[in-house]
Amino acid sequence: MQAVLKCPQITVIRPQGCLNAVNALEFERDLTTALAQDHTSSTLVVDLAEVESIDSAGLMALVSALKLAGSLGRSLRLSSVSASIRIIFELTQLDRVFEIF
Repeated sequence: MQAVLKCPQITVIRPQGCLNAVNALEFERDLTTALAQDHTSSTLVVDLAEVESIDSAGLMALVSALKLAGSLGRSLRLSSVSASIRIIFELTQLDRVFEIF
């Protein structure tokens, strides 16, 4: 479903396809694992370049991971958000919650 890249201070997760109710729990588990396991990395970047669509379950997985990152003193950021996905973040006002690059 995704590739995970690690740099000394950054972990990058690259989900692909659709982030929806079918795979949101798996996606959230992957985010949680990345945040909980790697204490040397201070930032988790979710690269959304290959994501075609996202629904409320996918958004909730991201929000849950953002809360966990905050409680662990780490940051979660989004990158390569396509125009169609960015509209969803804007409509839900989550673009004000997430750091998007």
